[in-house]
Amino acid sequence: MPLEVLLLDIDGTLVDSNDAHARAWVDVLSDAGFPAAFAEVRRLIGMGGDKLLPKMSGVSKEEPLGKELSEARTRRFTEHYLPTLRPFPGVRPLMERVRALGVQLVAATSSNEDEAKALARIAGIDDLLLAKTSSDDAAHSKPDPDIVVAALARAGASPDRAMMLGDTPYDVTSATRAHVDLVAVRSGGWGDEDLHGAVAVYDDVRDLLAHFDQSPIARRAVG
Repeated sequence: MPLEVLLLDIDGTLVDSNDAHARAWVDVLSDAGFPAAFAEVRRLIGMGGDKLLPKMSGVSKEEPLGKELSEARTRRFTEHYLPTLRPFPGVRPLMERVRALGVQLVAATSSNEDEAKALARIAGIDDLLLAKTSSDDAAHSKPDPDIVVAALARAGASPDRAMMLGDTPYDVTSATRAHVDLVAVRSGGWGDEDLHGAVAVYDDVRDLLAHFDQSPIARRAVG
């Protein structure tokens, strides 16, 4: 079916932020008495905090301590790391190419709503987005399909008229469970084996832009 909507993960895909998310978690968990190795936390970035937190601490996000740790992580990331973030090269030109083909753009991220807004501004694409969906729109975060399903609903699109752009195996699983094809980039720190199931894999968005006319996104958009 012709492509109508491209769903966008942001962290690690459009903005170089995966390390910053991991460091914010390490800071907060370590301060709370839960020793957390950066490499271990880094492998979990891309799934939501509701899943990462119990894996690293045994504490549910719904418990009082879990809520406290989640709020502390948000403050740490927003105040200390968010101001340092930059978009990957080529983000804006790539998104403009997609929009020029008549394809709508919808953010579909595991970040909360405030972070999603800030990250879209950092990516320089806020004015190009039809809508944004975040962890606030989903009962379960990636790799569950809820965020992708919510993004489809926000765009008014069926799965066969959408694709997704992401950088983690959690994006691949989430999109696959929602019956949406995913194009992956390696810029989030994952290799091709981790991204198995993606319909195509590129180094980063600049690489995708350089090969855009031959990409699954362009081929689907032009029919």
